[in-house]
Amino acid sequence: MVAGAGGPLAVLVLLLAAVGPARGLLEGLYCGARDCYEVLDVGRSASKQEIARAYRHLARLYHPDRYRRQPGDTDQTAHEKFLLVATAYETLKDEETRKDYDYMLDHPEEYYRHYYHYYSRRLAPKVDVRIVILVTVCAISLFQFYSWWASYNEAINYLSTVPKYRIQASEIAKQQGLFNRAKEKGKHRRSKEEIKAEEEEIIRDIIKTKIDIKGGYQKPRIYDILLFQIILCPVYLCKYIVWYCWWIYTFNIKGQEYGEEEKLYIIRRYMKMSQSQFDTMEDHQKSVFLERELWKRENYEVYKQEQEEELKKKMASDPRWKRYRRWMKNEGPGRLTFIDD
Repeated sequence: MVAGAGGPLAVLVLLLAAVGPARGLLEGLYCGARDCYEVLDVGRSASKQEIARAYRHLARLYHPDRYRRQPGDTDQTAHEKFLLVATAYETLKDEETRKDYDYMLDHPEEYYRHYYHYYSRRLAPKVDVRIVILVTVCAISLFQFYSWWASYNEAINYLSTVPKYRIQASEIAKQQGLFNRAKEKGKHRRSKEEIKAEEEEIIRDIIKTKIDIKGGYQKPRIYDILLFQIILCPVYLCKYIVWYCWWIYTFNIKGQEYGEEEKLYIIRRYMKMSQSQFDTMEDHQKSVFLERELWKRENYEVYKQEQEEELKKKMASDPRWKRYRRWMKNEGPGRLTFIDD
């Protein structure tokens, strides 16, 4: 009984579905149940000029301020007719939209596809995505460059307060006679505050030129920002491929021994550090790496184990770590305690 009742019902549903989009006209899409060509009173082979001419004529005819009411018409009727004419024109004036509309008329059974194309075009951003991406990349690059300059100036300000670097910079300034120029007399005489400020600026400039700051506080270069990195990405990729082929040929095929630069590169890879992080390390520390031959995997594993053991000893002797372990044992998560007031 259930199967028998379900059969005719299913057929009826299929027939109704077929009748709905019989002419390819769907409610909610384009001109709804009306044919956009019929709305503008043009044929499907009409040119853009003919469509525009028909739209201007009907727009003047159905404009709410100029529309002559028919018996039974209201202001809402005039407004609806004008919107229908405008919708028909918007649909047919664009080549891509008109192409989708014609396809809908010729293939009424693919109504899910028609809904998808219609709303994907309506909801698509009006601005070119490429422009949005370019503006975003430029904004990130400007912020990145400004942040790097702030970090670099912060590092220079700190180094100018360190006695070691300050004394060295002062000696260089005295040797070059830079301080004497700051203390000129006569009509160019300055106050003590101005002289002191200029001497500080001289010390800062010497530190900038004489000290090579690496890592996250190094002097920013415009080629390091995101915009130039994207532009130069193909160049970097080609360089990496050439370098990698050279590495394989030199050390794997020919069996040539590693140089100091190659050894430090392998050690850095083992330590999983970036180039900027590795550059911040002291030279004597890198010399220790080379002396212990850490570019060899087995030596690096021994060194790593030693570092972990040393870290455990430091943590065991650290009072703060002891207090934390005591708290975890007595008061830590998973324990219920009663506190007496």
